[in-house]
Amino acid sequence: MIHVVAITVEQWGIRVPVLEGEPVRRALIEEGALDLSLRVRCDGDALLLPLLDWREGAVRCGFEQALKRVALPRHELVGGIAILQERDPEGAKRILTSRPSLHTVLYPAGKVSGEYRTREFEVLAGVPTTRTGVIEYGHRFTVDLSAAYFSARLSSERQRLLKQTGKDEIILDMFAGVGPFAITLAARAALVVASDINPMAVGLMLENIAQNRIKRVLPVLADVRRLAGIFLWRFDRIVMNLPLSGVEFLPEAFRLCRPGGMIHFYALVSQEGGHLDHLRGLGGDVIAERVVRSYSPGQWHAVYDVRVGEDPS
Repeated sequence: MIHVVAITVEQWGIRVPVLEGEPVRRALIEEGALDLSLRVRCDGDALLLPLLDWREGAVRCGFEQALKRVALPRHELVGGIAILQERDPEGAKRILTSRPSLHTVLYPAGKVSGEYRTREFEVLAGVPTTRTGVIEYGHRFTVDLSAAYFSARLSSERQRLLKQTGKDEIILDMFAGVGPFAITLAARAALVVASDINPMAVGLMLENIAQNRIKRVLPVLADVRRLAGIFLWRFDRIVMNLPLSGVEFLPEAFRLCRPGGMIHFYALVSQEGGHLDHLRGLGGDVIAERVVRSYSPGQWHAVYDVRVGEDPS
C-alpha cells in the first residue's frame, strides 16, 4: 500500500468568496500571478488562492503542493507567451510542454529602456515571435512585447479605476501603450484621449480599438509635453503609467488636469511615501498610496491617487 504524504509550504495567498473563486483564479493565471505548484485551499465560505508574489490583501498561509506537477522555472504569462525570470532553455521546453495554450517562451535580454519603453527578448522555445493576444475581463488585446510595453499584472488595477470612472468624464491616458487602460475605461467615460510617443504602440492600439469595437477612445501619437498645446480643455482624470520615469512629467499632468480632478500616478518606490512631498508641492492632495505589485528586491510598483487642488498655472 502506498501512502502519499502531502507537503505543506508557506506562501502568499489571497482570500476570495467561493462564488468569485473561478473568475479570480483565471484572471490571476492570465496575469502570471497564481502559484500553480500549490493547491487552492477552502477556508469556510471562502477560497485561498496561492500567489507567486505579494499584492495588496495577501496574507501568509500554508498550502499543499499540487501532485504530479512538473517542476517549472518561475515565469510570467502574457497571453500565449511565458517570460522566464532566468535564462533556462531546458525549463522553457518544460513550460511549453506542460502548457498547451502557450506558443512561445521568452527571456528578457535587457531592461525596459529608451523613449519608447521597449526591451529585447531572446526566444528560448516555441514560435520565434514576441507578438501574442491577451484576454482581460472580456477585452482582447494584441501585444508585441518587443515593440511596446504591456503588463498583464495591472489588470485588477484597470478594473479598480473603471469602478471610479464617471459616465461624463473626459480622461487622458498619458502613456497609453497598446491601450489597455484607455479601452477599459472607455466602457464608462465620455471620452478617453490615449496618447503615446511610440508609433508601434499606437499602431497596436488602433488594432485593439477596432477589434474591441470601442468608439470613445481617441488615439494620439504625440509627446505628452505638447498635449497642453493640442487640447484646449482640462481633463477630469489622468492615468500616468510610466513607472520608471513618470515623475518628470508630473508638472504636465497637473497642468492638464482640472482643479478637483484625479491623477493616478504609477511609480517605482523603495519606501513608503517616496513621492508624497513632491506631489503635495505641485498642489496635489494624495488620497491614497497603494502597492500594486512587487517589481524587484527592495522595489515596488506603487500608485498614488491624487486630487488636484488649486490651479497650478
